[in-house]
Amino acid sequence: MADKNIEHNAPVLVIGLGRFGASVAETLVKQGREVLAIERSPELVQQWASTLTHVVAADATNIDALRQLGAQEFSSAVVGVGTSIESSVLITVNLVDLGIEHLWVKAITPSHGKILTRIGANHVIYPEADAGVRAAHLVGGRMLDFIEFDDGFAIVKMYPPKETQGFTLAQSQVRSKYGVTIVGVKSPGEDFTYAMPDTMVTRRDVLIVSGLVDWLERFAARPKVQTHHERRWPPTSFGCRPPPFVLLVPSRVPR
Repeated sequence: MADKNIEHNAPVLVIGLGRFGASVAETLVKQGREVLAIERSPELVQQWASTLTHVVAADATNIDALRQLGAQEFSSAVVGVGTSIESSVLITVNLVDLGIEHLWVKAITPSHGKILTRIGANHVIYPEADAGVRAAHLVGGRMLDFIEFDDGFAIVKMYPPKETQGFTLAQSQVRSKYGVTIVGVKSPGEDFTYAMPDTMVTRRDVLIVSGLVDWLERFAARPKVQTHHERRWPPTSFGCRPPPFVLLVPSRVPR
């Protein structure tokens, strides 16, 4: 959830340039944000010196070192240290004592995260656990991407089930039948467009769908391939179609 009290263009302090910290710092720079990165390893400092705004070799568990670097002037900080729970906790305590208001801290385990919350970290992040959940939803091949929010709500990227192929969204009635909402559609070679009632879905499209995780899983599990002998009827329920026409032939052919 966005914090209304954060200055969106303010500089950010990033401590730890492992995979997580470096990715955060690099993305912030690409967004035009000024970043001060603090890393204990001289090798990582040299590696990122030409990419990030400012990179300093220092021990962030030492509060005096942080003061000398002006850490107290920052309103937002990210702690990407994850190999040592002790270091993570000490750094977080130092930043809280320096009065930094918004802290995003990487946690390794739930107990680690609980400690971070109690000492003042207002945003605890579990990148490994979040990546594992995302991978579990993608590994079955039903979804192309998966982002989960609070209260079991998520947004996914997926191929269209066959019940939607060849019909407009108004005809397929996805929201009323499946409990999920198609918010965007991408056709091959075109940009994503907002989904409208008259948006036609084809077999080659990609959908952006939002809803509760369980309902999204059920919708994504629907068959994707429309066989050549199936008639193009708008669905009336999960996989149900009206019966085929019956051609009545008279027993006698008039002469």
